[in-house]
Amino acid sequence: MSDHIHIKGLRVITRVGVPKEERARPQTVKVSAAITLAKSFKGFDDHLENTIDYFAVSEALRDRAAEGARKLIETLAEDLAAAVINFDGVCAVTLEVEKFILADCDAVSVEITRAKEHV
Repeated sequence: MSDHIHIKGLRVITRVGVPKEERARPQTVKVSAAITLAKSFKGFDDHLENTIDYFAVSEALRDRAAEGARKLIETLAEDLAAAVINFDGVCAVTLEVEKFILADCDAVSVEITRAKEHV
């Protein structure tokens, strides 16, 4: 499918960083997700149950980010992608995590794409 729902620049609170001192303090990172649905928007007939609830996805992202501490934003991206893939109707997600850590730099980011494994 080629229909996507985008969540852009969602600010989440997490603990991430290699030094212990950095992980000790919560920090804000930005998350953007392009969510690929298992079916096209055609035929949704303006009913929420035919799509995914992007508010619920945003809350799942916030909750997963707040769980524990991680050294790498790469690990955080994997955890967040897994949270999105768990939603019914999602077949893939491309997710970017932006961290604001370097001076004279807008952000450092990682981007991953993960697809639901068919069993």
